[in-house]
Amino acid sequence: MKGMPERILELCSTYLLKGQEYPMDDERKEAFQNAYLELGGLGERVLGFCFLSLPITYSKGFKFNTEEINFPVDNHCFVGLISMIDPPRAAVPDTMGKCRSAGIKVIMVTGDHPITAKAIAKGVGIISEGTEIAEDIAARLKIPVSQVSARAVKAIVVHGSDLKNRNSGQLDEILQNHTEIVFARTSHQQKLIIVEGCQRLGAIVAVTGDGVNDSPALKKADIGIAMGIAGSDVSKQAADMILLDDNFASIVTGVEEGEEAGCPG
Repeated sequence: MKGMPERILELCSTYLLKGQEYPMDDERKEAFQNAYLELGGLGERVLGFCFLSLPITYSKGFKFNTEEINFPVDNHCFVGLISMIDPPRAAVPDTMGKCRSAGIKVIMVTGDHPITAKAIAKGVGIISEGTEIAEDIAARLKIPVSQVSARAVKAIVVHGSDLKNRNSGQLDEILQNHTEIVFARTSHQQKLIIVEGCQRLGAIVAVTGDGVNDSPALKKADIGIAMGIAGSDVSKQAADMILLDDNFASIVTGVEEGEEAGCPG
């Protein structure tokens, strides 16, 4: 099995080391957490892997059901982590600057871990250079996050589990009070909720997406933008515009050309 490392670890009671299984202990969990945070802090996407030797009941031909789970999901053996990096295109940071000067607010919504999402957001300029989130300020001042003044926080990284516990009014506060916003570990349903929140505040919303599950948000947006290369057929059908080169910078180019032609930006 592979997936979010923290979810994978929850399923495991043992870990694999040099071909041998050992009981999972606090020392190994701490090593896992340190490695995860280090890799994520580099902006790398991290996957966790585990395995379980199934009895003959699950031999070839068995119909596995991931909706109504009909197979064991505990006492797996943790194998390790794999990290991958998908470097942003060179033009993206400059594009973010153009968006700001044009009055376009770019919000990042991702399934990545908050550590990875924050590193990527800083790398491409969604979180501007030198800007601290509440956790950074708390660490620097050596105080609890709860004591950090909301007015001092320009940027924020919101975990999907935290978003789940907030009502629409609290989401509106996030969208209104922070100029640089990253939503991490979010579900596709939450992407739709974020779009609705922006529209509720009077924003004209453009959404980019490439997966089947992005289609509700693409359809709800004032302009849905699907990826022409990596995009699924469903996302393209739900979108108003298809980006032929899958390059975010092309969106800004389109806005610039529209303004030069006298069209609304």
